[in-house]
Amino acid sequence: MAQKKHQKHAKLAKPNLGFFGRQEWAIIGTPCGSIQQLAYTITQNLAPTYQVSYVDADHQSADGPAITKKTAIHLGASVEYTDKITHHRFESNSQLDTYQFRQFFNESDLVLVNGNHFQAKRQIVVIDPKKEKSLAKKLDRLTDVGLILMAEAADRIPDYLRPHLPNLSTIPTLNLSDTEKIIDFVRQSLVDNLPPLYGLVLAGGKSQRMGQNKGLIDYHGKPQREYMADLLSTVCKQTFLSVRTSQGEISDYPFLEDTFSGLGPFGAIASAFRQAPNAAWLVVACDLPLLNQATLKTLVDARNASAVATAFNSPVTEFPEPLICIWEPKSYPVLLQFLTQGYSCPRKVLINSNVHLLDAPDPKSLMNVNRPEEREEVQKILKFIPL
Repeated sequence: MAQKKHQKHAKLAKPNLGFFGRQEWAIIGTPCGSIQQLAYTITQNLAPTYQVSYVDADHQSADGPAITKKTAIHLGASVEYTDKITHHRFESNSQLDTYQFRQFFNESDLVLVNGNHFQAKRQIVVIDPKKEKSLAKKLDRLTDVGLILMAEAADRIPDYLRPHLPNLSTIPTLNLSDTEKIIDFVRQSLVDNLPPLYGLVLAGGKSQRMGQNKGLIDYHGKPQREYMADLLSTVCKQTFLSVRTSQGEISDYPFLEDTFSGLGPFGAIASAFRQAPNAAWLVVACDLPLLNQATLKTLVDARNASAVATAFNSPVTEFPEPLICIWEPKSYPVLLQFLTQGYSCPRKVLINSNVHLLDAPDPKSLMNVNRPEEREEVQKILKFIPL
């Protein structure tokens, strides 16, 4: 009897992940010691700015011992994984595959991989006569070559390799000894692949304390949610209004309905990532009538994509402010981890995560307006303070 094909149950937008993380490079085609040396050099130079991780295998079971007793962790890596053949370092004897690896490397900005042993989404190919036969057996791993490195003894790209380099004329070629240029190439790839910034105005609350829809109050000559969306549009590639499914109003901006119902702002943020998991989301509550472009620009200019989020310290609570915050794509799995543990407070996620915090240049711009008396106070302020 033929085995039934597994059917997917829901069509979900998938993040652009590789075997280990979002941005990963396999270095392949030269002895493992050379790969490790190059990976460690890149790590040491990029670790002060980015979270770099390294994936390797036990060299005693491969082609010789590691070239150094140091580890990637000693050189600044955030995660180092070594397949020890009989077990795994991070000390686990469970079987690991892509789905488990992605959890471990979620917060990594860059994963460097020994391509002699593992696959990765993109590849750096070293042309090295010493490993030519080995590379010829691994041609199926060359799916997206972004850089070619010529070892000292190499004088040309082998003919057998050319069919696997369809864009050869556009692939940069460097000498393996050009360390600084290699580091610059990898650094630029991180810059070029910075997640785009989308805007999300939280306008789906019930406004029970205000007694009317806070998103429709007019502070600036238009509904507040439209004013906030206009502000976000000055710094975001796309801007959406987060709403409940039952609201049904009309807007010039696209609606993004809650698909994690009953979770308040947490559900709105998760719903945004469910729709666009490869974007960073600048999330702003609609009830911030004093928020101005200068404050918003301060947040965007200070964005640290290596962190889970970039947020202001709340001048009221002195905790991170989750509702004027840039949530990076790596925060989506973190949010879901907290949800599985029974927590739906986005501030708790920020307090317990790697977050880049800063002080607002104008603390009153973060003032929430939830009650009629607060609305009256703000309307008086607005008469004297142009935004």
